[in-house]
Amino acid sequence: MDTINAHIGKELYKTTITAGTNTLFADEPESMGGQNLGFAPQELFASSLAACTIITLRMYADRKGWDLTDVKIEVTFERDIPVNITKLERKIEFTGNLDEAQRARLRVIADSCPIHKALSNPIAITTTIL
Repeated sequence: MDTINAHIGKELYKTTITAGTNTLFADEPESMGGQNLGFAPQELFASSLAACTIITLRMYADRKGWDLTDVKIEVTFERDIPVNITKLERKIEFTGNLDEAQRARLRVIADSCPIHKALSNPIAITTTIL
């Protein structure tokens, strides 16, 4: 994986994020003093789960030769600060000619994506000041 780099200057709170040759912007909504020029940090967090899940499902269905024509995922992010819990709710919709056994297997595979596994286990963050 490429290293993720982020940069913020004086412009509130527009952040440029790069990974290799890819660039995206993060920002805060106007209600938080930003300009709403990109995903808010919690949206990026939830997006990583959505993207990883949907890619994992597509890879699995393709390997099995299943008639999965479309997958839609909705992820909501909620922080319960008083009890210090982050809640992610994921809703998945499959389109295609799938039987119930295939749909049930895809449900299991959704929990097997690398980001789901990372978020379901302890995470260690190390910070170095340069």
